[in-house]
Amino acid sequence: MIEIVDAKFVTSAPNILQAPESDKQNEVVFMARSNVGKSSLLNALTNHKGLAKVSSTPGKTRLINYFDVTFMDRETNTKSYAKFVDLPGFGYAKVSKSIKHDWEKNLTDYIAKRKNIKIFVHLIDCRHPYLDIDRSVSEFLLQNIGHNQHILQIFTKIDKLNQKEQNVLRKEFGDAIMVSSSKKRGISKAVKIIYDILQEEDDEG
Repeated sequence: MIEIVDAKFVTSAPNILQAPESDKQNEVVFMARSNVGKSSLLNALTNHKGLAKVSSTPGKTRLINYFDVTFMDRETNTKSYAKFVDLPGFGYAKVSKSIKHDWEKNLTDYIAKRKNIKIFVHLIDCRHPYLDIDRSVSEFLLQNIGHNQHILQIFTKIDKLNQKEQNVLRKEFGDAIMVSSSKKRGISKAVKIIYDILQEEDDEG
């Protein structure tokens, strides 16, 4: 069994130039449009209720937040380490155009240029799986990731769908993970998949 046994906030940065240094490509970036449940998922994955602040005002947080995370393989009793990176929510309409432009430029620069990133976790609200903004983000990632970077789609709030709706979503997005942070559904699976990708790269290195 793979668990995250420790997680702590490291720093915030407004852009790639002020991002912390790292000698490993071990960053797991979480990205989503505003109000999809990104902070709740980070808290659920790390089993740390107050790690990522859940804002009551979507679009308020404009900083890139870094967390040091410790994984534990319970079978071998070995630890490994990674950085979780919480990107600001994108596509929130009620911020000014100038802020939105600078904000989105910082995000696209970060995604395209930050070589420490190993996994891009793209979160999508399961009730709205076909939004243009999410499609654009998926296309942008596919066009900009390196050969040793990975994209992981996670659909949030799966408890809001009935079983038939869930089955339709799973059929169409077979590689995606379905989670409910509030019900703790799919959380262990997501932790294991993230861990396995990181370990695979470590083994190759």
